Amino acid sequence: MNNGFSIISDLFAFAFMQRAFAASVLLGILCSVIGVFVVVKGFSFIGAGIAHASFAGVVLGFLLGINPMIPAFAFSLLMVFFVGAATRRGELKPDISIGIFFAFTMALAVFFIGLMKQYQPGIYGYLFGNILSVTPSDLWLTAGISVFILAVISLLYKELQFITFDQEMAEASGLPVAFLHYLLLALISLTVVVSLKAVGVILVFALIVTPAASAYQLVHRLTPMIFISAAIGAAGSTAGLLLSYVWDVPSGATIVSVLTLIFLLCLWLSPKRRHCKCGV
Repeated sequence: MNNGFSIISDLFAFAFMQRAFAASVLLGILCSVIGVFVVVKGFSFIGAGIAHASFAGVVLGFLLGINPMIPAFAFSLLMVFFVGAATRRGELKPDISIGIFFAFTMALAVFFIGLMKQYQPGIYGYLFGNILSVTPSDLWLTAGISVFILAVISLLYKELQFITFDQEMAEASGLPVAFLHYLLLALISLTVVVSLKAVGVILVFALIVTPAASAYQLVHRLTPMIFISAAIGAAGSTAGLLLSYVWDVPSGATIVSVLTLIFLLCLWLSPKRRHCKCGV
């Protein structure tokens, strides 16, 4: 027991670990809340698409010598507009349009890397992520954007809930469905971009989808689903970070592994699963 307390006290003795834990809680909550809308609306694949689109922007930022977050957000918004327009008009299914832009932006990322005259190790930090490298300015930025996104969701919660479950009825009721649709996609983009440095392109998709999918197994209503998802995201992220410190293994991969184990547990305990078995 004393050994456990000793590990925790040693862990919080380092400023970088304090920032890492704060970032893991913030991103765990933020990604999990926005992830509920992603899962319920069937936008799961779009998280991966936006992440890879923003990576092309990150590489362009390194190539031009500017803050990579600016072109990353621009690229993610371009993808959101393309996917959102094609989906709303019914011209393409979402997975087709996402797949096209996914491949195009990854090709752009490779093209931009090929134009670089020297090796840029920082690029691969955004690809795989490193929550231990979060700086004080990164943490404040993450906190500010998290508060902004969660505030927007709170203010427009009823409207977002309406378009999530019944878009046609929302249109008939006079809600600005197109605006809300693009706003939700923009919030997903902003969530992905702010998470890139901490968890990376490869793992941010899991951080958005897995806690929400876990909560989806346990409840039917949107409001409790959001709170459960946020709790799972925060708890799973901090537990994964703690285990990665104790075992000396990569933090991002450990966080996602813990969240996946929680999902499997929720799937096993799911009332929906038991209900399906009873009905057979």
